[in-house]
Amino acid sequence: MRIRLIGRTVTSLYDGALEPHGVTIAQVNLLAALGKVGPCPPARLGEVLQLERSTVSRNLRLLLKQGWIEAAASDAKGMREVVLTDAGRAKIESVVPDWRQAQERAAQLLGAGVTAIRGIASDMGYPPSA
Repeated sequence: MRIRLIGRTVTSLYDGALEPHGVTIAQVNLLAALGKVGPCPPARLGEVLQLERSTVSRNLRLLLKQGWIEAAASDAKGMREVVLTDAGRAKIESVVPDWRQAQERAAQLLGAGVTAIRGIASDMGYPPSA
């Protein structure tokens, strides 16, 4: 329960910092992952970020609507491959200063726990290689 509360608190901190940019931390994570991995199927983004298919699909639809990604390949079943657009790259660049400030606030909030969290994430293979 405490871990979930900490997670929601940190997510709220990031979302508050990114609100003026019209994005959530979940959406920025997808954009950044797509920028790192390159054109790929939505399922690959779910694997990289350890997200459920429905969460990836919902957020990708929002990013597509904003023009930050585009479907490089699609069929009747949906997007088969997505790619980051120039507008998506620009969006990532525009949020970096506020994201960094949120990162610093999160580190202050978590204190020494930051080192433990980084270690756990590393043991779990995050951030993943492209």
